[in-house]
Amino acid sequence: MTSKRQMSMVMDLNKCIGCHTCTVACKTLWTREEGKEYMLWNTVNTMPGMGTPKNWENMGGGFKDGKAQLGKLPSRQEFGDAWEYNHKDVFYGGKGDKTHLQIEGETPTWGPNWDEDEGAGVFPNSYFFYLPRICNHCTNPACVAACPRKAIEKREEDGIVVINEDRCRGYRFCMEACPYKKIYFNMEKGVSQKCIFCFPRLEQGVSNACARQCPGRVRFVGYRDDQNAPIWKLVEKYKVAIPLHPERGTQPNVFYIPPIGPASFDADGDIDEQTPRIPDEYLISLFGPKVLDALDVLKAEREKTKRGEKSELMDLLIAYRWNEMFGGFDKNPATIEWA
Repeated sequence: MTSKRQMSMVMDLNKCIGCHTCTVACKTLWTREEGKEYMLWNTVNTMPGMGTPKNWENMGGGFKDGKAQLGKLPSRQEFGDAWEYNHKDVFYGGKGDKTHLQIEGETPTWGPNWDEDEGAGVFPNSYFFYLPRICNHCTNPACVAACPRKAIEKREEDGIVVINEDRCRGYRFCMEACPYKKIYFNMEKGVSQKCIFCFPRLEQGVSNACARQCPGRVRFVGYRDDQNAPIWKLVEKYKVAIPLHPERGTQPNVFYIPPIGPASFDADGDIDEQTPRIPDEYLISLFGPKVLDALDVLKAEREKTKRGEKSELMDLLIAYRWNEMFGGFDKNPATIEWA
């Protein structure tokens, strides 16, 4: 599939603090309708971890030998459904001295952030980092190839992948084929739904809600081919922004600056700068072998700044001016008259 241009996003994993402001911004804007209660089009998972849906990395999908592969269809429970607490009894029912805050109904077995901040490794070299995820709006989307109704398409003007709910019949082959498992099913409407990259905002010159609300200045937004904007420089010029699970063959358009992580400690408790806290093997399993080249560039540019030398890359990643992160999509949403 081809489009005239391609919108993309880069997320700097060295700056994400796991505050979930992006998730709240997306949830508030896009998934408050009936049937969307369990949907989180934007998620922030702790890595290593099983994420949401539970164990999504092992659910299959993507392409093999040029053909879309149908993997496992994630259940609502594996996504992690919302659950209710007895707030009324504790706070408003006059029973606060007799009961405690607890879950009402069936005890859940998983949630979107069930394993948050657990990570891996052995003290004192345990480690984790946060991985924000949205639909990757792939150049070669497996969801499009798998849909027999042709209900999913890439917008010609910006490459954003959208679902035509009028054509969707709820077969959910798209959910099976997506290797990132970022498509949800609305039981009330009987259709698949997912992140739309905030295209109604982009059409008004306003950046995505998740990016605009991020307090850590983690997310860069823009067209892949805009050589004056950060996306092209991070992906093409410096090659430090790389896709998640590129081996799945979908050619994602969401990229990540890989985490460097703190230094390790040796057996004597001294700092060991030579041994990475986050194992190279684990990062390769996520981002492919190019992650090591990206880390080498990041570390080299960081050393330049320590020597007092100028580094365009470090200036880009520090993001001194937030409005330069969005490739021209920096209008104030308060100034727009929304339909």
